[in-house]
Amino acid sequence: MELNDVRVAILTEEGFEQVELTSPKEALEKAGAKTDVISPKSGKIKAWDTKGWGIEINVDKELKDAKVDDYDALVLPGGVLNPDKLRTNKDAVAFVKEFLQSGKPVAAICHGPQTLIETGLLDGRRMTSYPSLKTDLKNAGANWVDQEMVHEGNLISSRKPDDLPAFNKELIRALSLQEH
Repeated sequence: MELNDVRVAILTEEGFEQVELTSPKEALEKAGAKTDVISPKSGKIKAWDTKGWGIEINVDKELKDAKVDDYDALVLPGGVLNPDKLRTNKDAVAFVKEFLQSGKPVAAICHGPQTLIETGLLDGRRMTSYPSLKTDLKNAGANWVDQEMVHEGNLISSRKPDDLPAFNKELIRALSLQEH
């Protein structure tokens, strides 16, 4: 599938789960999409790689300069530290909320849905996440299910790194069906 005119925002903070950012980014770019790593911080941010600090990646655009209209989709990688920081950042929550309301694909994996909870827009939405978020998502009104990948409306969600092949495939499929 060719995604040559597609731009994808990857919103993240320090402590993102390394493979949950690098795998979707690589899959999207291989399909022809342009990705921007967006963060409240500038310069470089550090990944968490399973049991310790991982690689540093460049931030392509600071959150304060990012606009939903410039992108066709949003990816929210997990990691325990990253979503916990984003969910308390009012600008990050506003960016994610605007994406959800836009109808454009929003793909969140593992702990990534924590930021979605703060939008107040999950009531009645069917989704999955890392199992430890089940109660939080249910309390936010989501219909949580234990599945490799769930795609409902514009929301794509997966549970953990093992689910990345299905997560990436569905994100690329959803983008290929969109008109640009």
